[in-house]
Amino acid sequence: MPLKHKDPPVNESAQAHSPHNSAQNWGDDEYNQIIEGVKKIYKSKIRPLEVTYNFEGFHSAPLTDSDIEAKPIVLLIGQYSTGKTTFIRYLLDKSYPGEHIGVEPTTDKFVSVMYGGEDRVIPGNAAAVNQELPFRGLNRFGQAFLSRFQVSQTPSPVLENMTIVDTPGILAGDKQRIERGYDFTQVIEWFAERSDLILLLFDSHKLDISNEFKMAIHSLRGQEEKVRVVLNKSDMVSQQQLMRVYGAMMWSLGKVVQTPEVMRVYLSSFWTEKPPNCFEDCRELIEAESKDLLRDLKELRRNAAIRKINEIVKRARLARVHALIIGHLKKEMPSMFGKKKKRQALLNNLDQEFLKIQQRYHLPAGDFPNAEKFKRNLELYDMDKFKNIKEDLLARVDDALSVDLPKLMSRFPMGNPELAESQRNPFDDLSNNNMGIADSAHGGLPANFWQFTAIDKTQYLPIFHQLRPREGVVSGAQIKPVLMETGVPNEELAQVWRLADWDGDGYMDIDQFSVAMHLIKAIQHNVELPEKLPQSLMPSRKI
Repeated sequence: MPLKHKDPPVNESAQAHSPHNSAQNWGDDEYNQIIEGVKKIYKSKIRPLEVTYNFEGFHSAPLTDSDIEAKPIVLLIGQYSTGKTTFIRYLLDKSYPGEHIGVEPTTDKFVSVMYGGEDRVIPGNAAAVNQELPFRGLNRFGQAFLSRFQVSQTPSPVLENMTIVDTPGILAGDKQRIERGYDFTQVIEWFAERSDLILLLFDSHKLDISNEFKMAIHSLRGQEEKVRVVLNKSDMVSQQQLMRVYGAMMWSLGKVVQTPEVMRVYLSSFWTEKPPNCFEDCRELIEAESKDLLRDLKELRRNAAIRKINEIVKRARLARVHALIIGHLKKEMPSMFGKKKKRQALLNNLDQEFLKIQQRYHLPAGDFPNAEKFKRNLELYDMDKFKNIKEDLLARVDDALSVDLPKLMSRFPMGNPELAESQRNPFDDLSNNNMGIADSAHGGLPANFWQFTAIDKTQYLPIFHQLRPREGVVSGAQIKPVLMETGVPNEELAQVWRLADWDGDGYMDIDQFSVAMHLIKAIQHNVELPEKLPQSLMPSRKI
């Protein structure tokens, strides 16, 4: 029986960006509305306070629209030859412009790997002035850094949902730090503030933490919830050695990371070509850990809007405290005589002034900046020219924190719940475990039928979008009527579902749905389905 839906093929990329599709895929539509709400609140209530009290001079420049709209950023940090560039290539399943992989220190610059219609490299200076890219704040690090920064654009489905930042491999000793020409630690801190996930990569044969690596890890303070540790190339040591390597790495990290919580560590091995001398005794563990890491990356897009609001809340709290500090210092300055002496006294006792502000306004100590770092910036300014506290600006920020941002949070849709195992296959209740598939010839199917590239996804996109996917997936209960309309018996549909829902979560994305419809075609041509989905019928993307 032929499929009932016979819409003419459409261009997939055009479909994905059309207004009609945007209205149907209401998950993306709501995400965009929330981002617009964040931009409006920031511009009208938080940015005026930052500008008035020179937040840029002490912390960071005001956010632009491209900063707020930016896709989730994944920051990779590690010593040389720990597999950072290979990891990116593994995710993309292809090379990207400007990549260089080798056992020697190869990546000598910061590389932001982003989505683009074609392969191209944008030099750092051009990227830093491009209003469509979220890198305008990098101008503060000057020409020495910008000549060591580039944007590599390439068409990849993975990069439609994230941007990956590769960093130079960190070497031991002071030579690298002194001769860079820019402050490596400050650049890492800048990227870390804007990142959604920070991966510290270690090699199973390189567990030492150099001075510069230690400083880079220290610069991540305040971003601990984003940090994950990846022990890469875990299959290059035996099971017994891996246990010792893991313990040694945690011991080294314990001396550097000053937090009582244990960081999440992934044992993994990401190869573009697996070497012949790999150990296989921990393969099952390594693959399970790698899947967990890939799942974390897959969920970045889902949680991106929540993280945007979280970062704006952190920034608003910091800006509010900053304004109170500046206003307090201005108030303490004499109006006529003794200004120089008073300024020096305030600088020398800055931690005590912080304590006064904390007690006067009932603020938590964790909201205050580092006193020594603040003092170094403060020495560059004339306190007498600071602005007095303006209650209306503070009231606007308070209103954003107590009313506007919580209201925006309440508009978040509920996520897709985790389904019980009995609910994951919508045809299980109708199946009697008798697959009933006819033994027959291949029914005249083309030779490449069992290749994913043979599936015409554009044919199934309109049907999929009519089911109103949430976060890019649709539940089995929603898909069930569509599959039943094909007239295929329920026990065979149960087999189709088992094969197409390869992650077994009870939901399907567009790739899984297309594979399901493709398998139904095989049944309609009297072809017996395999017991296990051929690897060739799965998309090559990793996440």
